[in-house]
Amino acid sequence: MDVTPLIWIITIAVTIAFFVYEFFAHVRTPHEPTIGESARWSVFYISLALLFGVGIGVVSGWTYGGEYFAGYLTEKALSIDNLFVFLIVMTGFAVPKKYQQKVLMIGIIIALILRGIFIAVGATLIENFSSIFYLFGALLLVLAYRQAFSNHESNPANGRFMTFVRRHLPVSDEYNGDKLTVVKNGKRFVTPMLLTIIAIGFIDLVFAVDSIPAIYGLTDQAYIVFTANAFALMGLRQLYFLIGGLLERLVYLAQGLAVILAFIGVKLVFHALHVNEVPFINGGEPVLWAPEIPIWFSLLFIGATVAVAIIASLVKTRRDPASVSSSTDTHTTIDNKEHS
Repeated sequence: MDVTPLIWIITIAVTIAFFVYEFFAHVRTPHEPTIGESARWSVFYISLALLFGVGIGVVSGWTYGGEYFAGYLTEKALSIDNLFVFLIVMTGFAVPKKYQQKVLMIGIIIALILRGIFIAVGATLIENFSSIFYLFGALLLVLAYRQAFSNHESNPANGRFMTFVRRHLPVSDEYNGDKLTVVKNGKRFVTPMLLTIIAIGFIDLVFAVDSIPAIYGLTDQAYIVFTANAFALMGLRQLYFLIGGLLERLVYLAQGLAVILAFIGVKLVFHALHVNEVPFINGGEPVLWAPEIPIWFSLLFIGATVAVAIIASLVKTRRDPASVSSSTDTHTTIDNKEHS
């Protein structure tokens, strides 16, 4: 795939422009978005992402188009899992609804920056060390196991990292609008708003660890990796307000993502064997029997897994509403002392 520096510059500039517009048009004035507003912008960004994928297919070929769609679908699913954790964090810090947009916007920008760094590092590693696919594959298999048996009941707002932050920063007990710091009796304190942003930034870093290796298991094109991530993050703020209640019902999303990560991990290991240069594996020669899983199969598998996870979740919570209410009760129980 031939991507010139000019195309990269234009792509990054347009991405920045979208986020600048988002801030001044929707986030700068604190308010809680309506369902209608969130739905319109969610449809817009998803449609834009799909059109971009079609454009890649038409211009560069449908092999690359398929890689983009598989990557976008995977990153979107992982981003929705991000939203679930964001919901827990903002519940834990009791962020007022009208200020949640700003927190989300900053969190999404941090996520894009961190993923951009990881993309550049990943591209360099892949170009110079083909054996990195073994490491990526093993990492995804470990993350798949953790994802399958994890639960979102623990509150990152009260984790070790945030305890460390509170210990080293003077923290105010109350929000002061959407300000990040406040001066009291001549001393500057950070507000719970800044703590929330720090927590979400830390979570973004953790999620980037599984996000980038996962998509590099579907394509080796840094441009596709970047654009799939950018489009997955665009509209995430609106999606948060649109499906906030639905997030509690996606009880099998973690298991679905675990299956996807495991699948991509196996795909990466097969690819590593196919291009093997590690001396102690097959004498440093490629393992020719190792299959290369085609992108069309990857796309179908990922799409089917996401669909099954969503449908199974909705069926489960419809038959057993208590599973939703108990989860909600866990997430909405707040110890006000922990906020300070």
